[in-house]
Amino acid sequence: MGTVIEGVVEHGRRLGRELGFPTANLSVPDTLEIPDGVYRSRAEVGGQSYAAMSNLGRNPSVGGVSRRLETHLFGFDGSLYGSRLRVELFERIRGERTFSSTGELREQIGHDREQVLELERQHNAGFAIK
Repeated sequence: MGTVIEGVVEHGRRLGRELGFPTANLSVPDTLEIPDGVYRSRAEVGGQSYAAMSNLGRNPSVGGVSRRLETHLFGFDGSLYGSRLRVELFERIRGERTFSSTGELREQIGHDREQVLELERQHNAGFAIK
């Protein structure tokens, strides 16, 4: 079992959507003792469970300051604002780092997505991922 973070989805800067990876944003206390970075995760909302990719950190590439958890739910389409979200973090696939452009960030997120999906296939053979 991984680290679980729960909360109400907040409005962010919509950068994930602009990059092609919309995310549900949760505030995270600085006291949470888990390293910042990108994780394979599982998100639960409204009684449904989704394979997911999460970034825990401050988003240094885009001037972020507050620590937050941003989670992209595979196969989910809709709005989660104001919904209660439960996210369980599993493997950390890389640490948080600063990118020189949003294009470089978008490319890295694409690589992260493929790595997370491959891990998901290994851990959940037969589980359909969109």
